Amino acid sequence: MPGSLRLDEPFRPAVPAASPDRFDALTEEALRRLGVEWDSSPRSVLRAALTVRETVPSSVIELLDALLSGENRLRPVVDPLRLPVALPGISVWRGDITTLAADAIVNAANSSLLGCFLPMHGCVDNAIHTVAGPRLRAACLEIADAPEPTGSAKITRGYHLPARYVLHTVGPIVHDAVTVAHDRALASCYRACLDLAAEFSPIRTIAFCGISTGVFGFPVDRAAGVALSTVVDWLDAHPGRFDRVVFDTFGAHDHAAYLEHLTAWTR
Repeated sequence: MPGSLRLDEPFRPAVPAASPDRFDALTEEALRRLGVEWDSSPRSVLRAALTVRETVPSSVIELLDALLSGENRLRPVVDPLRLPVALPGISVWRGDITTLAADAIVNAANSSLLGCFLPMHGCVDNAIHTVAGPRLRAACLEIADAPEPTGSAKITRGYHLPARYVLHTVGPIVHDAVTVAHDRALASCYRACLDLAAEFSPIRTIAFCGISTGVFGFPVDRAAGVALSTVVDWLDAHPGRFDRVVFDTFGAHDHAAYLEHLTAWTR
């Protein structure tokens, strides 16, 4: 792991968080330094401009550190240890994973490992990079070994996220019928994330998104079953290693799928 990632140190911006009355000025100055014109919604234009750039000048990153720190102070933060327990050490929660103050959250990355380059795309990869800021993509550039193999995991700091770390994993893509090979690859993602997180003593809580579901095509009902069984088996084999594992669901159907498996599990 490159030493410049400084994984042993919490991220602390060198500049103070901006107050809300400075948000507009910082946004417009960042756009000017990027050479981007705007006629309306400068914050949306800035978000789109950052999404399509692989690298961002350091002078802009300092502005964004102040802006993102200020914005994220106003966002809600959820303590994973205060969530209801569904199984010992496990919670299922429907909400925005970028608001979870878990020690680590899991990103369903693409094989480039650099984040989504489609402005305003609704994937979790885009959401995580948007809140974390461009330092996250810069860190991913250091660890990327594209194409990243399916079923493995890598780690970065979380930067402006409430989570200290982000675990990046590439899940299987399902084009037609889901197979046992898809199940095994998905299970490998969950195990790889847990194995890697276990190497870092500060990580006591971890939150998973729905790896491989959505645009990756893995049926949610089946994916939920693979996720739960894999994590339960891992926790049984490593008692006490984590204080809480959260399955974060986004849509109503995803949440219902986990609850259905849990109901069957506890009968």
